[in-house]
Amino acid sequence: MKEQQHDNPASPAEVADRIWELAEKIDICMLTTWTGEEQHSRPMSARPRRDENAFYFLADVSGEKNAEIERFPTVSLAWADNSNYRYVLVSGKAELSDDRTKIAELWSETDKIWWEDMDDPTIRVLKVTPERGEIWDSPNKVISGAKMLMSFVTGSAPDLGDNAEVRL
Repeated sequence: MKEQQHDNPASPAEVADRIWELAEKIDICMLTTWTGEEQHSRPMSARPRRDENAFYFLADVSGEKNAEIERFPTVSLAWADNSNYRYVLVSGKAELSDDRTKIAELWSETDKIWWEDMDDPTIRVLKVTPERGEIWDSPNKVISGAKMLMSFVTGSAPDLGDNAEVRL
């Protein structure tokens, strides 16, 4: 498929707003780390805090991602809302801590899937400070489907929405 380039009329501030908005709505993202030889991705529940310019996660002290982050702190976060053709990618620096106050602040009932309670000593806070963000934002599924069909008929690349990148 041919790649379609878009001239996005949105300002960098509007793109940043949309990145934070979509990350909040979609919740689960793929956190990708680097082992030194290959990338390793896993799904995690994000807790975006725009006022702190950070994406937080609760992580277990025994996870292999911890050693990867200590050696190679640059990570990427990818959210996908496939039903609406909306995607977000953020890259930034990650750090782990045993900040018990932040763990208590971030704790939700769904975390009981992994830990008995917020006082579990194996819980760690994973903080990602974003540096760059990118979105692919489609108007809606029906319009995207029609554009893809028309592109197939005409042989041209479909315009499936806006793509924009911003420094965060």
